[in-house]
Amino acid sequence: MKELLIAEKDPDTRQRMAELFSSEGYSVTVADSLGKMIGSILQKVSQVILLGSKFDELPPFDLISILKKCNRKLSIILVSDELPLPLMRKVRSAGIFYHALKPARPEDAEEILQAVRCAFDRTMDSQAAH
Repeated sequence: MKELLIAEKDPDTRQRMAELFSSEGYSVTVADSLGKMIGSILQKVSQVILLGSKFDELPPFDLISILKKCNRKLSIILVSDELPLPLMRKVRSAGIFYHALKPARPEDAEEILQAVRCAFDRTMDSQAAH
């Protein structure tokens, strides 16, 4: 089963994304704290994470580096509003899979759905190669 972790501080956004991906057939785990998120990643339950840009007051760059140290195979999709270009360069160099804009309306969700599908396809391809 495709295990997706949604790490987002905003409860409304977290709930909307959880409902969206559950309805698409993903097994969804949500985290609203750094402890829950790290625990799920260390257990290697989730292969893909949707990471909100503001999480426990850590800058995205630092948080992505920590997550990659916990599980190098993790595909991280940063979900945020617009980011300044220098910060975007830093998070890309830290190893995110994709940067998706936070969907403002339900019809805006196609980008993030496609990014998650691609992340899981990549994960499945790398597992098949081993």
